[in-house]
Amino acid sequence: MNIEELFDFCLAVHGSEATTPFDDVTIVMKVMGKMFALIPTDTGRFSITLKCDPELAIKLRDEYECVEGAYHMNKTYWNTIYLDGDMPDMELKKWIYHSVDEVIKKLPKKHQNLYYGSVK
Repeated sequence: MNIEELFDFCLAVHGSEATTPFDDVTIVMKVMGKMFALIPTDTGRFSITLKCDPELAIKLRDEYECVEGAYHMNKTYWNTIYLDGDMPDMELKKWIYHSVDEVIKKLPKKHQNLYYGSVK
């Protein structure tokens, strides 16, 4: 998956929006106002940073060489996945949706129901 395909996929997630709160080169993808992905566009090696269940975050780092704890983020919950690595596109898409779920489950039940009620 290249960076454009990655951006398009994230933008296609229900309720997602692309923002640039930090600078002009770092895209922050949000659902319901909360970040689920960070995509830097000014690096030589393209990546995406995703929120992850803490136990699964460690397993992912062990399973894939292209996954590491996210730089400048809480490494307990955030992984960076490099697009040129050993993770298949379908697996990457799965982890993008997992990140959205991790973000939504931290919201009040009313907001969770609103989000999931409009998805299903």
